[in-house]
Amino acid sequence: MPKASPALASKRKKEIMNACRELYKTLNFKEITIKEIANYTSFTRPSIYNYFQTKEEIFLEVFKEEYDLWSDDLTALIETKTQFTTAELSQQIARSLEKRTLLLKLLSVNLYDMEETSSLERLTEFKRSYRRSIEAFKALLRRHCTSLSDGDITELTVTFFELMHGIYPYAHVTEKQAKAMDAAGIVRDKKTIYEHTLIGLERLLGE
Repeated sequence: MPKASPALASKRKKEIMNACRELYKTLNFKEITIKEIANYTSFTRPSIYNYFQTKEEIFLEVFKEEYDLWSDDLTALIETKTQFTTAELSQQIARSLEKRTLLLKLLSVNLYDMEETSSLERLTEFKRSYRRSIEAFKALLRRHCTSLSDGDITELTVTFFELMHGIYPYAHVTEKQAKAMDAAGIVRDKKTIYEHTLIGLERLLGE
């Protein structure tokens, strides 16, 4: 079988990733299989293995793309001529993360499975995108929070990226979880991703 051209290979990888995105809207991670993904594409299941070895590698590539998209948004904020106040910066970052619901869902629910079942090469590519988002976040703080030292920026960045792991479960409670919490007498927090992110940033930045 002749090897696909780089353009065709890229197109097929994107089709596979988009199928994965669509399935993840209605199915959980464990329910999604290579066969299910293939049913959403224009080619056969064996063809998928020409591009990804496991389902987890497909998800990891989607995850990588989400980090890249978020990094692009952070970079655009770095390059703006507007000098944000701390409150305005918190709002801008919260808005950028609000668009990345999938990133937060993968981060909080399926990160371990994806990393453990992907090749070292794909995991390294993913970590490069992750690092890019960290560096963009740090650069954004340096640009708009000039009173912070390098040590402050590093500590704040680590804390915020840890915070990101927990945003999705708090902002997206399933019907079953809601019923269980109500039965247990737990008052549910109904804040959105934007609100959770904004509150966290405001506290970290001292607002």
